[in-house]
Amino acid sequence: MGSRAAGLGYTSSCLDDEWAVFNNIAGLAKIEKVTASFTYDAQPSFKPFNRMAAVVAVPLKFTVAGAGVFRFGDQLFSEQILALGFSNTFGLAALGAKVNYIQYRAEGFGTKGVLTISFGGIAKLTDKISVGAHIINLNQPNLSKTDGEKLSTILIVGTLFKLTSQTFVTTELEKDLNYQVKWKMGVEYQPYKKFTFRTGFNVNPTSAFFGFGCRAKKLKLDYAYQHNFSLGAKHQGTVGYSINQKK
Repeated sequence: MGSRAAGLGYTSSCLDDEWAVFNNIAGLAKIEKVTASFTYDAQPSFKPFNRMAAVVAVPLKFTVAGAGVFRFGDQLFSEQILALGFSNTFGLAALGAKVNYIQYRAEGFGTKGVLTISFGGIAKLTDKISVGAHIINLNQPNLSKTDGEKLSTILIVGTLFKLTSQTFVTTELEKDLNYQVKWKMGVEYQPYKKFTFRTGFNVNPTSAFFGFGCRAKKLKLDYAYQHNFSLGAKHQGTVGYSINQKK
């Protein structure tokens, strides 16, 4: 989640912002201010696929804590997530862990809730190269006792290359144990301190992405456009606000 990640083709495994709550939890470790953000992801061609989420990240004495809520779906089928995670820096690496409570509701089938555990890490190998990895739903909770259906585990590994002080390229591989490997890449370019442009591409399924962001002292706004060659267009807008903590 988050329009910054979306503009980069969801290559989020090496990003360090508050949306790490729903991406790679290790990215929370670099947060230095209390930050809250809200995002809305809309697919005009099929409104039941619309998604929304909100997160807050709080630097503490020995760690950075983050929490988030997520909703997807409509009255026929919906998914809600409540997430809580922590991340810290250990030398050149950041490590994090989180717990999700995921609730599914389907008309005629009732409601099912499960707890999942996820872990992530980001290592800065050099001033220009970072690698990130995270595993989602490590514990694979049961969704149905009748047929033994489990919530799928997802493995994601990525690399970020900082080409200049204004530009980086990031790429990653995502493997859902039930599907083919997805390849993603993204590019972020910051021509001015307050403005950023992004683009990205995915394979399996094939999608193209574009986005931009604006930063003020405390407020930040981001937008992303996704064109999926099977499902059509999606738009995501994000607003975030940061405050300095009292010493």
